[in-house]
Amino acid sequence: MSKHVLMVVTNASEMKEGHATGIWLSEFGEAYVAFQKEGYTITVASPNGGLSPIDARSLEDEVPADIQATAPLLENTLDLKSISDFSTFDAIFMPGGHGTMFDLPHSDALNHALRTLFEAGKTVAAVCHGPAGLVSATLTDGTPLIAGKTIATFTDEEERATGLDIYMPFLLETRLRELGANIIVADNFTENVQVDGNLVTGQNPQSTVAVANAVIKTLN
Repeated sequence: MSKHVLMVVTNASEMKEGHATGIWLSEFGEAYVAFQKEGYTITVASPNGGLSPIDARSLEDEVPADIQATAPLLENTLDLKSISDFSTFDAIFMPGGHGTMFDLPHSDALNHALRTLFEAGKTVAAVCHGPAGLVSATLTDGTPLIAGKTIATFTDEEERATGLDIYMPFLLETRLRELGANIIVADNFTENVQVDGNLVTGQNPQSTVAVANAVIKTLN
């Protein structure tokens, strides 16, 4: 039986003050290609379905052809709210991009998906700003999913380095620490992946391939 991975992407196209944002293409594409090579079934969904806008900043450097080829998959994503049974998935993966900060924490359907998969021992994974999806995730007993877990996430220092910290609704590292996460920090924009049981997280775009490979290891 092929493993089934749910990739959850952002619908948000703007930060504060109207600055354009969206998904970081390499974080989606690199993971998608890695899962595809394993023969996994992949469902791409978002909080509201439809377009997941690509952050133009993620296209400024040369994008490999195989990553570019995944962009059309973001044009008409499945509405998370239309999925009635998340137990059919073996893993959930949340790529980043600043857009995630504005919609993933507010998605009840995402919270339900995360709780269902995590409590069933399925793999929950996120990279860079993707852990914004973990901000509101709670277990059945109401405790934060990430409380006491060792994770990696886009750091406050990296956010300040981008100059976009002033446009964020909150600083992701700070918020996750407040929720009880133990965050391991590496140097800015260097690979950092943390695996805590069935929870797999990465710090930045440079960590995406390693996160995807860690997910594959948990599934295989």
